[in-house]
Amino acid sequence: MSTFVQQVLNGLAWGSVYALIALGYTMVYGVLKLINFAHGEVYMMGAMAGYYVGRWAQKAELPMPLRLPVTLLGAMAACAVLGFLIERFAYRPLRQANRLSVLITAIGVSLLLQNGGQLVFGADPKYFPQVLSYSEVVNTGGVVLSNIQLVIMVTAVALMAALNLFVQKTRSGRAMRAVANDKAAAQLVGISVDRIISLTFVIGSVLAAAAGVLVGLSNPKVDPLMGIMPGLKAFVAAVLGGIGNIPGAMLGGRAARAGRDAGLGDRPLDLP
Repeated sequence: MSTFVQQVLNGLAWGSVYALIALGYTMVYGVLKLINFAHGEVYMMGAMAGYYVGRWAQKAELPMPLRLPVTLLGAMAACAVLGFLIERFAYRPLRQANRLSVLITAIGVSLLLQNGGQLVFGADPKYFPQVLSYSEVVNTGGVVLSNIQLVIMVTAVALMAALNLFVQKTRSGRAMRAVANDKAAAQLVGISVDRIISLTFVIGSVLAAAAGVLVGLSNPKVDPLMGIMPGLKAFVAAVLGGIGNIPGAMLGGRAARAGRDAGLGDRPLDLP
């Protein structure tokens, strides 16, 4: 029984990471009907950005309680810029192109980031700096819950809740839902479709960057090819939850850890 409970805790921690990555897939698909296959590499870039920011935080001798927030915010800011650039220069010129051209471009961006990452960062694995000291929060009957697992789950849930509030309650969130449902009608009522699409890429990239940093905490080896398998698993999570469905992506992240299969649906951005 203790083994089962331990594996559930491990699955929840990793599933939270997959859910954050899956949200980027499902948001972009909900708005653009595009599968952004470069999203796994954005997650990788978030981990690499977190690696360098974390090393700076260590060298600057920041207090330990500040190192994780600084690392997280630095990586999220870097990937926000990256997501904006990918949308602006890779996908926006192909807005009216056929889907095959966009798909090939997405794969090309993925390969560019993978190989560019190896060129810039080096192909050798790097070990994520210690921005959070390990400790055991619970150690009972063979079940161990570490502070790192707890931080991963709490951070992921907080980001998902913030995203849900943003989409539901803010003006930009309502505009995002309008663009997802009908771009032409959204334009007629004065919504800047280009701005909303860029915002969608930025938010998805920020969540992927957070996932990269959280993975660096629990699995400190990061490298330029680390985004391939998590990206595929998060894509499965997004499909399992109903591609374009934000709550479904959150729940699908947990199920993807168990390796379940799902069929591809064609749904607009769906919120509770």
